[in-house]
Amino acid sequence: MIDAETLVARHHILNALALHSRGIDRADTGLLGGAYHPGATVDYGFFAGDAATFVGILSGAMKAGLPTLHRTSNTWIKVSDDKAVSESYVIAYTEEAELQRLVLGRYLDRHARRDGEWRMTHRKYVIEGNMNRATTVVRGDPSATFAHYVPEGAKGAADPGRALLAHHAASARTATMTAPATSTGLDAALARAEIHDLIMGYCRGVDRADEALLASIFSADSTVISGVINGSGAEFASGICAFVRDQLDLCFHSVANEWIEVSGDEAVGEHYALAHMVKDGFDVMTGGRYIDRYVRRDGKWLIQSRTFVTDWNTSHPTSLERGGFYKALTSWGQFGRGDPVYALWDTLND
Repeated sequence: MIDAETLVARHHILNALALHSRGIDRADTGLLGGAYHPGATVDYGFFAGDAATFVGILSGAMKAGLPTLHRTSNTWIKVSDDKAVSESYVIAYTEEAELQRLVLGRYLDRHARRDGEWRMTHRKYVIEGNMNRATTVVRGDPSATFAHYVPEGAKGAADPGRALLAHHAASARTATMTAPATSTGLDAALARAEIHDLIMGYCRGVDRADEALLASIFSADSTVISGVINGSGAEFASGICAFVRDQLDLCFHSVANEWIEVSGDEAVGEHYALAHMVKDGFDVMTGGRYIDRYVRRDGKWLIQSRTFVTDWNTSHPTSLERGGFYKALTSWGQFGRGDPVYALWDTLND
């Protein structure tokens, strides 16, 4: 059984892990170093030693490089008083002039709570596999499918996601100055759980073309910048579902690296997203981030603002197969309530 103290610890550890990934991807020494306690160590194979030295080497190397995206997911945390350990799966996207790489691995981490703050004391990186393909990335081309009308990621202060998060955080702090402070450790951890469900609802809503589900997770005064549909939450729900049904053969959104900061009845978040679509005979995959602001109204958390920041993309002639090797897999995802998830969800109403 998970107690309240463990739930709070998990909330802070998950945020620290997400900030570490952001620190690498934005080449931000402060964020990256802030994930470790003083005296922490790392073992990445190519470097084993003091974490502070590693932070300087890594952030310096990242500043001059092309975009990266480190998706931390499948995080399993075990807490014991002021210490914890965790295992996380990571898919790291890296890019060179003519090559795109996906590196599969795991983080094996030790954490400690010192002066009320959870940070890492040791990280070991374990590699599992990799994929390496000639680049098809498209940037800065307004005619490119799924690569227009949204901000593009960058390093350091030039990253639009950084400015958006700062804006949302400032607005949230201003809003809570006139309201009672409710973001205790437990309240923030419980809020995180509810906001997590909003993010999962977004993925299912888009992938199943479920307009009612999507409309239910946005506030009445919400705005969405997705690239495909830009407008209010209600306009997005209607427009994106029509787009998915009419133009895509399949749609699959995976979210990881969830960072959520709660301030009373306001919150901000950054989530790494991987979207895979089959359109017009092509496999299109896009990697990026959702930059969000949330509000709690009448006790319910809702998305008030969502902006997608794109970091990378690939496009190849589709290799989708439904027969042969895959013939025995008979339960395929589909748009609408014919998808098997709805029957599963309805079992709780029986």
